[in-house]
Amino acid sequence: MESPTLADWVGDLDGFADRRWQREPAVFTPDRPAAPFDLDSLDAAFDAGLLRTPYLEMVRADKVTIPAEAFTTSRTVNGTAHHGYADRAKVLALLRTGATLLLRCVDQWHGPTGELVARLSEELDRRIEAFFFLTPAGGQGLAVHRDDADVFVLQVAGRKTWYVHDAPAAAEWSLGELPDDEHSAQRLHTVLGPGDVLYVPRAFAHRAVGADGLSGHLSLTVRDLSVPDLRTALEQLLSEGLELPTRPLGEPAIAAACATLLDHARARLDGITPEELLRAARAGRAKPPAPAGPDTFAGTARAWADTTATGSVGRTWRRLRAVARTGR
Repeated sequence: MESPTLADWVGDLDGFADRRWQREPAVFTPDRPAAPFDLDSLDAAFDAGLLRTPYLEMVRADKVTIPAEAFTTSRTVNGTAHHGYADRAKVLALLRTGATLLLRCVDQWHGPTGELVARLSEELDRRIEAFFFLTPAGGQGLAVHRDDADVFVLQVAGRKTWYVHDAPAAAEWSLGELPDDEHSAQRLHTVLGPGDVLYVPRAFAHRAVGADGLSGHLSLTVRDLSVPDLRTALEQLLSEGLELPTRPLGEPAIAAACATLLDHARARLDGITPEELLRAARAGRAKPPAPAGPDTFAGTARAWADTTATGSVGRTWRRLRAVARTGR
């Protein structure tokens, strides 16, 4: 099935862009399943036996750190012990105590999620990452916090209660957990069920608590630009077309390099528009690789076999085999 587009989730794209995007949280119920990763996918990842840290963590909202050895196991490969492999029995035991399972960068190791992320990243021209949370009823993986990203929450199992608070009033704001006495105005209080999609704008404080059963959701974090991104892009634009020795030798050469660099930057700066800087900064943000192309191991093997059967390697092998049979 083809990965959904943003319109498949939010319906009227123009209305979403005008009224919701980076302004207001909202809940949608699409006609088709929104998430390519569910509990069956999670079981398959554990069954494959290769899931390990740092792709999985277990967390609590009470600021108690859960050490990796509490939910992973070690394996011996070629006589060497390797640590951090996911242990389902340990994970389930911790879930029963109220802990939350967090899977990081699901798009890097789950093909359908990678395809979804790549499609949306192209559509939105933003870098996107995927995280999966599995929380028991009454459990809370993270305390109230702010993300440096717009977030789409795709509920896949169970029910989860969400509290979304207002954006920060000041331009300078901090990421991560907020004080326990955070009382910013609440903008949305809702319970998500399987198939629901929640949109949380960038910097809006939020938290989630498991409501019924094992509550699983896929979070897609849509990263936007920060001032450091703009500075990096500006530095690259100002340096375009400039050729200087990497390591000027001696004080006069260093001083000359300073003068050349400043003259070049002044000349370039006059021609750089805000729009050009924005485009350069967006282009410079790393995006996920495109979905795998037609090249596969099986396909390569078939092509390789065809090549060796008709090419010089095949002829050489037939010649050697004939000599072995005849002795000449």
